[in-house]
Amino acid sequence: MLVLVAPGQGAQTPGFLTPWLDLPGAADRIAAWSDAIGLDLAHYGTQADADAIRDTAVAQPLLVAAGLLSAAALEVTPGAVAGHSVGEITAAAFAGVLDDTAALQLVRTRGLAMAEAAAITQTGMSALLGGDPETVVPHLEKLGLTPANVNGAGQIVAAGTVEQLAALADDKPEGVRRVVPLQVAGAFHTRHMAPAVDKLAEAAQALTPADPTVAYVSNKDGETVTTGAEVVSRLVGQVANPVRWDLCMETFQKLGVTALLEVCPGGTLTGLAKRALPGVRTLALKTPDDLDAARELIAEHSAQTA
Repeated sequence: MLVLVAPGQGAQTPGFLTPWLDLPGAADRIAAWSDAIGLDLAHYGTQADADAIRDTAVAQPLLVAAGLLSAAALEVTPGAVAGHSVGEITAAAFAGVLDDTAALQLVRTRGLAMAEAAAITQTGMSALLGGDPETVVPHLEKLGLTPANVNGAGQIVAAGTVEQLAALADDKPEGVRRVVPLQVAGAFHTRHMAPAVDKLAEAAQALTPADPTVAYVSNKDGETVTTGAEVVSRLVGQVANPVRWDLCMETFQKLGVTALLEVCPGGTLTGLAKRALPGVRTLALKTPDDLDAARELIAEHSAQTA
């Protein structure tokens, strides 16, 4: 079984969308999505600098658009789908819960609402590499930080105020090798994002979600969600709740996943899978040059419905 996964914020780099726009129909699709959400995706994906695409309101729609565009080039029907943070909206489109335009309109609202929430207090996120979760999590909580992403493979992302993160840099939990500040503009998946939840809930009322056509693995708890209404409910709540990617990978194992394909801009989730899912083939879509290898991987791992 093949699982198709979508990365979250921080995976974007300047110009990463450029080669994808050379694919047949890609530029027209990006132009239509840009009109639908009032954001020039082509500009931000090809010409904008790192600071411009670090903006939450820009980064999130750009990531969803890139994921949808790269998956469309494959015409793949996976056995399961999942997304990390904002990547869950991409995954919802993969599963047929939302159409592409609805997914991009929802993520545009999400990005704007989270950027507004992040402006209230100076906050951020740092990745902790190494350490046992049973030791790391209590240490973070002692410092007032939230384990916002429990990614598995020896990685937890802490989120909180800049003062709390500075204290963490000076006082690492036992067993942690490095603390790496992340290029994000706020403490996502924490109480600091609570104001964004209400705005996203209001936007979600206009949606008409369909039930997933493939197994949809939620990063709230690693559970497989079977109704569109529940998928949308989780998309709303997750902006203020921790991401449990470790539990998603456990579910992949239970489902019998044999290959993991990460859509553009791939790399982050593939790296985690290589460490946590031994024996599972992995491939990240970085540029269209990766498409042939991806098609071969898809052919070798015929999709099954879990």
